[in-house]
Amino acid sequence: MSKILRVNMTDRTARFEDVPTKYKDMGGRWLTSSIICDEVDPMCHPLGPNNKVVIAPGIVTGTAAPTSARVSVGGKSPLTGGIKETNAGSRFPYQLARMGIKGIVVEGQPKEKGKFWVLKVTVGGAEFEPADPWVGKGLYEAAPSIYKKYGEKVGLMGIGVAGEMLMANAGVCFNDQEGRPSRYSGRGGMGAVLGSKGLKFVVLDESGGPGVAIANKELFDRGREKLVEALRTHAITKPGGALNTYGTAVLINIMNEAGGLPTRNFREGRFEGAAKISGEAINEGTKVRGGAGTVGHGCSPGCIIKCSNIWPKPDGTEHVSCQEYESVWAFGADCGIDDLDVTGELIRLCNDYGLDTIEAGNTIAPEILGVSGKVDPFSVTKAELSRNFQAATSFIDSTGHCLFIAFAILDIASGFEGMVEECAGVTGANWSVADVNNIGTSIIKMERQFNEAAGFTRVHDRVPEFMKYEKLPPHNVVWDVPDEELDRVYQF
Repeated sequence: MSKILRVNMTDRTARFEDVPTKYKDMGGRWLTSSIICDEVDPMCHPLGPNNKVVIAPGIVTGTAAPTSARVSVGGKSPLTGGIKETNAGSRFPYQLARMGIKGIVVEGQPKEKGKFWVLKVTVGGAEFEPADPWVGKGLYEAAPSIYKKYGEKVGLMGIGVAGEMLMANAGVCFNDQEGRPSRYSGRGGMGAVLGSKGLKFVVLDESGGPGVAIANKELFDRGREKLVEALRTHAITKPGGALNTYGTAVLINIMNEAGGLPTRNFREGRFEGAAKISGEAINEGTKVRGGAGTVGHGCSPGCIIKCSNIWPKPDGTEHVSCQEYESVWAFGADCGIDDLDVTGELIRLCNDYGLDTIEAGNTIAPEILGVSGKVDPFSVTKAELSRNFQAATSFIDSTGHCLFIAFAILDIASGFEGMVEECAGVTGANWSVADVNNIGTSIIKMERQFNEAAGFTRVHDRVPEFMKYEKLPPHNVVWDVPDEELDRVYQF
């Protein structure tokens, strides 16, 4: 990946730029956060002309690295007021990387308010076309006509009506391998930021793309072999394993038994209807109904975990893809709902409108209640554990790998080594396992500094007071982590 595409929505220009040396080894979250920290005023309005959106495939995205077709979307969040990165798996980042594009920077705002555009990107450049035919329409209606116009094989990124309306919980939608508008960078309201810039869709035509240059193929291949072996042998990530069989909703029953399943607006930790909305229930329901329903569905090219699913209606026709853990607990347990057809319909509506399912569920739950307005699990000293976990996560978010590889690589050391060797093989950097924490920590520090410049203080890290004395069923625990321990998380 050798170029950055800079898109100015004020004068509707797009130009390729050489990648600055400081960004050479970066990808995904590392790159999005770096550009935002370098180019965006932390005090700017998130929906104003001075905010930017950065779209970046991961370091190994577009290669033969397993489960690595992910894209990061970054900017200043209209939901939190701080820096944000949110990512998704799709064919879009795979194509973007293979076009030789390291990232897309979207800046400025259109002079005509309420006007939306399609950006068509090819290896040779980019051009703008009016998005009028699709403005105000649901994404399920819009997507087929876009493929008809631009071709069935294009990569597609876009926003729904929620993004057009600048809703703070609007996500950024990507197409899955079959073309469904169902893969979301949902968190933080990045869809609203794109909406404020008048960018409705980005369409990729990868024809003639150079592919991804690999600096050290021998090292890359060795790392890939280790990682594939780890993923194919670990109980959670292997073919026929927990994720492949039951999807991410395999966590529903597990978290419910642990007393940590968000229930009835986070007021409880155990839901009596959990078994009815679990990964096991999704698997069984899909088998019974048959038809278009399936588990073990791959959402993006090269995924060997395949934890997605297609939930069928009672007659076997397709209802929605997909019923994931976060979406199911948000619309299920957190709202007191134990019906997968109901959660499926709510997920489909969010996909259609361009809404983040987690934020949508968390908005509905308090309305229902009428209140809108390997460590010791009981230890309160976990600052270092939290910091190290955040650092590892930020590194994985930068590689282009799905975060679910963590199940395998945290248990199988050779798999962890393989991930690092893959990345070093692509970039040519001399990285070791120790560099994961160093690089990850540098990303967290950079993002923290942006938020502090935006006005965030230690006070914003504090939990609501009621959590310190209102007991959470079924274990009747309260928040007892001292403020001083929370502060230690960011004492690098």
